[in-house]
Amino acid sequence: MQLAEFFKALGEPVRLRLFSLIATSGEQCVCHLTEALELPQSTISRHLGVLRHAGLVYARRDGKWMYYQLADDVSPELIAIVQQSYTSDAQFTLDTERLSSSRNC
Repeated sequence: MQLAEFFKALGEPVRLRLFSLIATSGEQCVCHLTEALELPQSTISRHLGVLRHAGLVYARRDGKWMYYQLADDVSPELIAIVQQSYTSDAQFTLDTERLSSSRNC
């Protein structure tokens, strides 16, 4: 993973929100992430593509749905930094609540 791509990927608020949700909640379907962030599916997919290109997440297809989870080589230190800083944010709390109650798929 190139350092510049890594910072570019996590430097955008929507991508940081997506990464944080996946890091704390495990594998997630695009439909659930769309509901959690209250953004259009096309926007979520575009941002997930950037995270995937940076090597932070990987995707698998199940029927018509795409599921994303953290890439195997994401450092535990990065996950810890995200969990310590962003997960106490009010926006993350709202995203997590919406994710846990999503029923879109």
